[in-house]
Amino acid sequence: MSTRRSFLVGSSLTAAAARSAVGANERIRVGFIGAGTRGSYMATVAEQHEDCQILAMCDVYKRTLDQAVGRLKVSKPDTYADYRRVLDRKDLDAIYIATPDHWHSPMIVEAAQASKDIYCEKPLSNSIEAAVKAVDAVKKYKRVAQIGLQQRSWDHFQKCAALAQSGMFGTISHCKLHWSGSYTRAVDQPTAVPEGLDWEMFQGPAPRHPFSPNRLSWRSYYDYGGGIITDQGVHIADVVCWYMKARAPISASAQAQYVLVQPPNLENPPDTFQIAWQYDNFVMSFTNAYFPETDYPADQGNYFYGSRGALHVNRQSYTYRLMPVRGGSPGGTPPPPAFEPFNAKFAYVGGPSDSAHIRNWLDCIKSRETPRTDVETGFYSTLPLLMGLLAIRNGKTYVWDDQNRVAKA
Repeated sequence: MSTRRSFLVGSSLTAAAARSAVGANERIRVGFIGAGTRGSYMATVAEQHEDCQILAMCDVYKRTLDQAVGRLKVSKPDTYADYRRVLDRKDLDAIYIATPDHWHSPMIVEAAQASKDIYCEKPLSNSIEAAVKAVDAVKKYKRVAQIGLQQRSWDHFQKCAALAQSGMFGTISHCKLHWSGSYTRAVDQPTAVPEGLDWEMFQGPAPRHPFSPNRLSWRSYYDYGGGIITDQGVHIADVVCWYMKARAPISASAQAQYVLVQPPNLENPPDTFQIAWQYDNFVMSFTNAYFPETDYPADQGNYFYGSRGALHVNRQSYTYRLMPVRGGSPGGTPPPPAFEPFNAKFAYVGGPSDSAHIRNWLDCIKSRETPRTDVETGFYSTLPLLMGLLAIRNGKTYVWDDQNRVAKA
């Protein structure tokens, strides 16, 4: 099945000429593509904004689509099984993409060509090549594109960014990512395609396989996602890119093993891994080890180790503490002033950040300003995880060529 629409906007027609910017007081008319857990939830968040009108909703699985529409409180969208029919509509200003990862970049490209602004869930893609095409399309057609890295719209993450960038912790040399567990699943056998599921459309640009029930847990498969490495890893890698003002890693290497799920399902990333990256002035690592002696899930998230102190931040807490300077200050200079340790824990509350991220997108559609996590931000936050997957799959260290935007072994 082709993933390209037959009526794509001609290359000579820019998006700016295709449609004028939405007025400051106008409603933004949105179509949702992907009505699973995240898409369904975010549709309920979006419709709470009075200037957001959901006119269309699409999913390849009728049962999922019907359930999502039933959860809406305000909107009564038209429903579709084929996303191309949503992009056909001339009365839509923007598209929300909440599909499996392998569809993200192709749909960004097609939405941009159709003169639609875009909100796309993270990660940007499950392949570097496709992600590059998405970045280029958004730039070419002058679209407003927000990537769903909503921690940038979360107040305590913003506070800790200011602390890290103020020099409070000294020179930060090590950034550690931690998220316990894995999405690795056992091999299962092909079965009949469930009624109401368009399995051909689900696979789209991915390699063809017979349907099996575990494939609906699509994040587990290289063909459709990247396991916990890209699904949760992109959130915490983005925090490092943000706090450290980093762009692309210099290199990525990894060690990984199938330990907990036997026999190994080689179509899934391994259940046990450690990935390491080198950046210009720090190193970063990612492990999915489970720490039973700690307060799960408060041990998850980001750790920043500096010459003066350390910071830990996640969705349930943030902590920072002083690290005494060993052997005195270099060169006999006076030591920097101390700061008081701090520890805050709270219940996970994601709603405000999700709503704020949507609000930022809607405002930028009207103003034509760059959103908080634009497509280039999404690219460079997704990139280290995709390089890590290459290192795992091929047993090699990969170096990033930023000029040609390609990872080389």
